[in-house]
Amino acid sequence: MLQHRAKIRPLAGLVKVRDRLRREGRRVVLTNGCFDLLHPGHVEYLAAAKRFGDVLIVALNGDRSVRALKGCGRPILPQKARAEMLAALAAVDYIVIFQAKRATRVMAALRPDVYVKGGDYRLETLDAQERAALAACGTRIRLVRLKPGFSTTALVRKIQRLPKS
Repeated sequence: MLQHRAKIRPLAGLVKVRDRLRREGRRVVLTNGCFDLLHPGHVEYLAAAKRFGDVLIVALNGDRSVRALKGCGRPILPQKARAEMLAALAAVDYIVIFQAKRATRVMAALRPDVYVKGGDYRLETLDAQERAALAACGTRIRLVRLKPGFSTTALVRKIQRLPKS
């Protein structure tokens, strides 16, 4: 697991990595999310996102951010555990954890070539400030279809309905 932890970087460190990648002519893809309970939909989504470039960076919503977005009782798993699981995936090259409700600061700092979001979003439903930050650095936005039948919220509800033993 230690080699995977090297993928988890602070934003300032990733900015330096991004600058090196740009000099090398490599395309950087950014996505973000909570990834609270990792499931096959996440794995397929991240693999699809990686295909848009050479390097995939995942901006992971930290614990405070997930609580702000999803409410009391979330996240299920703490940010360190979620980051380590993402780091174990071959499609993921780097992870940065952020605590704000939106990834605007991460987007502006990393200036990705491509930004990927799940197909449950449309360009019009992406946060306006995030869209503006991406437009300011010339980032192309791509939407990826989600694997049907998988959702963290649905999994949580299913677990909650399990009989107590």
